Amino acid sequence: MNFDLTDEQRAIQDTFARFCDERIAPQAAALDEARAFPRALFRELAELGFFGMRYPESVGGTGLALTEFCLALTEVARGSMSLAGAVAMQSLMGTKFLQLLGNADIIESLFKPALRGDRIGAICMTEPNAGSDLESIATTATKVDGGYVLNGQKTWITSAPLADFFTVFARAGDEKKLTIFLVEKEFRGLVVGREIHKMGVWALPTSEVAFNDCFVPDSHRLSKEEGDGEAHLRKTLAEIRIITGAMALGVARAALNEAVRYAGERQQFGKPINRFQAIQLKLAEMATGLEAATALVHRAAWLCDAKRPHHKEAAMAKLFATETAASICDQAARVLASYGYAMEYPVQRYLRDVRFTLIGGGTSEILKLVIAKEVSA
Repeated sequence: MNFDLTDEQRAIQDTFARFCDERIAPQAAALDEARAFPRALFRELAELGFFGMRYPESVGGTGLALTEFCLALTEVARGSMSLAGAVAMQSLMGTKFLQLLGNADIIESLFKPALRGDRIGAICMTEPNAGSDLESIATTATKVDGGYVLNGQKTWITSAPLADFFTVFARAGDEKKLTIFLVEKEFRGLVVGREIHKMGVWALPTSEVAFNDCFVPDSHRLSKEEGDGEAHLRKTLAEIRIITGAMALGVARAALNEAVRYAGERQQFGKPINRFQAIQLKLAEMATGLEAATALVHRAAWLCDAKRPHHKEAAMAKLFATETAASICDQAARVLASYGYAMEYPVQRYLRDVRFTLIGGGTSEILKLVIAKEVSA
């Protein structure tokens, strides 16, 4: 076994690590406090080719694998979870179904501009009564001449106030099965509703979205046939879980780095607190957990790239990485003690933002059920 990164992978990691240190980290606190979407950084990442990493060169991408994408995303998340959430949405959930199912006009007018950062995409799946339970999705798409009429309510839609287009899951056909539609922001009947004020990721807007007799032309039914939406979604879930784990690695690394830095500088009883065993034990546990989480995430990404079975491993990676990251952020706050509670130090932001990763892609409870089912099969 060889656990070394290739030269290309290390170069990608180094590029985005420098971008984090030089461009993201110095602005992260101010963006967070201002609740300001990091549009300039969003565009800079587009210029670095971030949004096209997972797509073929034939449509404007760079044809890299999930492993390389995770290495880059981890570094972005180390600087700002708000930015990481925005660019992860743009790079996968917001654009994947356009590239996979969209016609030539959609590719040219929306997908390729999205890779350049000129258009922003969002995905509308979660509803007030439908989260992990896909069967409860109630938004409907009724066939009419020339297209469909959508009616329903979506919630927790990342980037909704900024989005130029929305990938929407709705029930269509006689059997009312999930079907994928593309709704542009100009379509009549699309309403971006109230913004949801969150505990963390303050620089990433999240809103409700409603469809009130929203007409969608036949050209914007992304599904090749009515009812194929669930199959496409389930194929994407593993990737969503793996990249969520990668984001958790980033914020965990930032929290550990801050704890190590502070423990080396803070003096108590005549010496740095990293000389005390109580602090040393915390740092050791945090570092070990991060190393184990990294191995799980990278292996899951490697299995996906190799087109080998990886759904169980993706669930394991997301479960362990996010729970471990939450623990690391909590322990970092304990190392800083009262300063871990102070807004002037970044640990409080890490502690708030890490909970974002515990939810997206499936809660820990749902993931445990997925893993148990796979193990018992």
